[in-house]
Amino acid sequence: MIRILLLDDHGILREGIKRLLEAEPDFTVCGESGSVKQALDSLRALGPDVLISDISLGDGNSFEFIETLIRAGTGTKILVLSMHDNPAFVSKAMALGARGYVTKAAASKELVTALRDVVAGNNFISSDVRRVKSAAAPKLTQRELDTLKLLIQGLPPKAIAADLGINDKTLYGHRANLMLKLQARNLSDLQEKAVAFGLIENL
Repeated sequence: MIRILLLDDHGILREGIKRLLEAEPDFTVCGESGSVKQALDSLRALGPDVLISDISLGDGNSFEFIETLIRAGTGTKILVLSMHDNPAFVSKAMALGARGYVTKAAASKELVTALRDVVAGNNFISSDVRRVKSAAAPKLTQRELDTLKLLIQGLPPKAIAADLGINDKTLYGHRANLMLKLQARNLSDLQEKAVAFGLIENL
């Protein structure tokens, strides 16, 4: 049985999500919370497999909550359920440690699938968010995409250049173009932007 904790400050929405999930024979909503404080208490007491959390909450925001939960090392996986389809929100949530992001507009069709993917150890982003990311993404050449993947893997420049069969000067040119197109300040920011725009999934 997959045990789920719901965190949202709208009781009616929690009830709707609970009914949707408990229609699945292997899902059970073991607790509900309307605030971050209540959720922290419930997490300690119940130890759910998955936390489904909104971003905008009355007593805080789930970005801070995600950080707190990941640092605590509880093992509970986090799936964000939000009204926002902003790629920057998706990027931040996933970078902090969330395993999935589903908009409330897509929840009726995709939340069950998202939960199963997250429990299986995969990442999940709802289809409407992926469409927004794709529309907003800068156009990269195939060589820039290849360079991006290797940069994010943390390989040293000489190894990347050798892997791509190019010299150092050409590599630095590709890297400069990537930083410019994605408006990234450093490699960490480059990875975050790559995820936000859907250029590279499941980094």
